[in-house]
Amino acid sequence: MQTNEYKDIMLSFEEYTSKLSVILPKIYGRKPLACVNTFGCQQNVSDSEKIKGILENAGYEITEDDENADFVLFNTCAVREHAEDRVFGNIGRMKALKKQREGMLVAVCGCMAQQQRICDRVKNSYPYVDILFGTRHAHKLPEYIYKRLTGSTRIFDISEDFSGFLEGMPIHRDGKLKGWLPIMYGCDNFCTYCIVPHVRGRERSRNSCEIIREAESMVAAGFKEIMLLGQNVNSYGKGLSEDINFAGLLEKINAIPGDFRIRFMTSHPKDCTIELLDTIARCEKVETHLHLPFQSGSDRVLKAMNRKYDSAGYLNLIKEAKKRIPGVSFTSDIIVGFPGETYEDFKETLRIVKEVKFQALFTFIYSKRYGTPAATMEDPVTRAEKGKWFSELLQVQEEISKRNYASYVGTTHRVLCDEVKENGKLTGKTLSAVEIEFEGDPALLGQFVDVRVDRFSNILEGTKL
Repeated sequence: MQTNEYKDIMLSFEEYTSKLSVILPKIYGRKPLACVNTFGCQQNVSDSEKIKGILENAGYEITEDDENADFVLFNTCAVREHAEDRVFGNIGRMKALKKQREGMLVAVCGCMAQQQRICDRVKNSYPYVDILFGTRHAHKLPEYIYKRLTGSTRIFDISEDFSGFLEGMPIHRDGKLKGWLPIMYGCDNFCTYCIVPHVRGRERSRNSCEIIREAESMVAAGFKEIMLLGQNVNSYGKGLSEDINFAGLLEKINAIPGDFRIRFMTSHPKDCTIELLDTIARCEKVETHLHLPFQSGSDRVLKAMNRKYDSAGYLNLIKEAKKRIPGVSFTSDIIVGFPGETYEDFKETLRIVKEVKFQALFTFIYSKRYGTPAATMEDPVTRAEKGKWFSELLQVQEEISKRNYASYVGTTHRVLCDEVKENGKLTGKTLSAVEIEFEGDPALLGQFVDVRVDRFSNILEGTKL
């Protein structure tokens, strides 16, 4: 984006933020409440933190109670059909609430909203939704609200005229211990089942100096875990004028003084390099855990998915990671029942699962996404049959998880205490992202402590040393 364009957008943002902050107390006679409901992935959670920051900056007070809020926003996910159903169910609740609350506004944004069919459905079937915008215009939210409160008709904006970054926007972080740090947006892979490139656009990487500046501010504020976000973090750096890749970015963040950890997701197997594996092994603050979605063990299905690797290449990558990164752990995503998949294809997925011995799996039965190539493919296998395969996969992984847990008994790990459970025990994750539960003083939250694993059930249990 040209500098003058950027300045114009920021001037407009500041202008409408100022205007909105003036009229809000006049309209409501108090500080109005805003609630942001978030659906979907970590990127959406991070986006919502920025939206909350924008709303706070304009004069709203953030609340978790949407039934008493003056402004309610739904930040939506389009990855699976179930997520869409949940969103529409929640939007439906607003009809009665809006009748009861004078001056209440309802807004919808995010990946679902970016799709024309969803925009049309909201416009025609949900007349009480005041504002809808897609994935690229959160910075225009003060303008949308101001115009709607001052007499504008309902606002719908899913244009794609802005694809840059607005650095330095206000942010309302939901936590003080673990924080999200987006390093790039969009995706260039166009897997045939995935809607993300269509709703989030092509890959755009942030300049490393802006990322480092934000990471330094998070460390200074006391954050102990920084999660780097991107649809495919391994391709970070493409299109930037500076000569940097993801491995180089990790080196820069690792060099920031302080006692903290660096996590990241998601990694695409086709872009996971030996250089990256060696960097993870060398950087003491970078988590020794790889989330490497392989989706299917069948080369035929992988080709139909447009994943651009085969099962042998994936297994070789796992082998190299185990060789180069001490104590590395793996998690993955798997789609069961992709259109045209047979039981023989599915058994190849089981083969990969058994060979790698993943720490955990995120498993899904295929969900058709309108607008993707897979949505038009023949899909003869019934949902019931796919459900049987799914259950078989879960059973295999459950046995693997038990054996993995058993191997930890008697070992000692440095964990970051991050939660107090309902039973009063603390939990923390190892450098390889394995959770351990143990007795301890809640004052230990946010600290690194050594814990010895004594036993396991559905979680590792240990003793603080």
